[in-house]
Amino acid sequence: MFRNATAICLHLVGPLRGKKSGASLTRCLHQTLTMAKRLQARRLDGIDHNPWVEFVKLASEEADVVNLGQGFPDFSPPEFAVEAFQHAVSGDFMLNQYTKAFVIIVEPFFDCYEPMTLMAGGRPVFVSLKPSPIQKGEPDSSSNWQLDPTELASKFTSRTKAFILNTPNNPLGKVFSREELELVASLCQQHDVVCITDEVYQWLVFDGFQHISIASLPGMWERTLTIGSAGKTFSVTGWKVGWVLGPDRLMKHLRTVHQNSIYHCATQCQAAVAQSFEREQLHFGQPSSYFVQFPQYIQRCRDHMIQSLQSVGLRPVIPQASYFLITDISDFKNKMPDLPGAADEPYDRRFVKWMIKNKGLMAIPVSTFVSVPHQKFFDHYIRFCFVKDESTLRAMDQKLQKWKAELM
Repeated sequence: MFRNATAICLHLVGPLRGKKSGASLTRCLHQTLTMAKRLQARRLDGIDHNPWVEFVKLASEEADVVNLGQGFPDFSPPEFAVEAFQHAVSGDFMLNQYTKAFVIIVEPFFDCYEPMTLMAGGRPVFVSLKPSPIQKGEPDSSSNWQLDPTELASKFTSRTKAFILNTPNNPLGKVFSREELELVASLCQQHDVVCITDEVYQWLVFDGFQHISIASLPGMWERTLTIGSAGKTFSVTGWKVGWVLGPDRLMKHLRTVHQNSIYHCATQCQAAVAQSFEREQLHFGQPSSYFVQFPQYIQRCRDHMIQSLQSVGLRPVIPQASYFLITDISDFKNKMPDLPGAADEPYDRRFVKWMIKNKGLMAIPVSTFVSVPHQKFFDHYIRFCFVKDESTLRAMDQKLQKWKAELM
């Protein structure tokens, strides 16, 4: 880059300045560098770090690492979804043609919420889910993690424009109860706030818990945008197809933004998703429904992983839903507090790097999913993905059994 800039400046400035071309070149390079510094808006400072790239790269550099960090199934999607996609690709040929407000974010949160808010010119305001005390020796559950009503209410001001809700929650796997949703709904209505609710895991709920959409509560449809995902609904995370439901007075603005910022979406994927929903509608609520079968299978994967992680002293927080569980690593933090890493690097990030290199297992540090000031409260948790093929879970078992033997 610098060689090219130098050559251009010499070519343009040299003949005009003669012997002074060196000084002009210096000014030219200075102006080029200064302009480059100004390309990024200040509101984007600090959000360019990508933890996914960091930990995936680290895992790829080690031999035989079991990837339990990233949230994608490593097995085939249902046949009906693949068939729908194949039909969409080979069928109708026309499908190949065109077709600074304050924002409250509940943490832990999916890590894109904060940079998206900043990119839009908003100011994130964070409120944390906190675990309730449990009896010693009892397993923790995501249902124990609650918002403090007084703290939550204090976050709403006259400048609050939106509230971002994620239920079921990633990374915690928490399903917000009706009582919790009614509290959020009451505050949104009291302060005239739009609720943006990410419900991509709505079909992956376990143990008899029930997902409730906040838009279904009285007075909330007209102020709620509900987000869904085909990737999580039909196990096709690579298709990158999603949707938003809401009143037209909100949707018309969303369509304007979408139309002018996202130019491409694979039409065949959209058609395949529509056909998959039509198929599910015929089987809805029956044993043959994918929305019945898939959660049952994934719950068995969850239970398998929980038992295996417990064998080495990790303490999983049992999730009510989603692809993920977090596990408490406090015991390891107490036993080996001085893992390699920068002095200001959260412990969970150092632990995951150690685990990748020394145990051949990959997870994601939970401090990635919270605001920087609150990382110290979450740096003793790491996130695992249990939506994996049986062969991947067996590979995990082998790694953990070896780890367990080393502890004896």
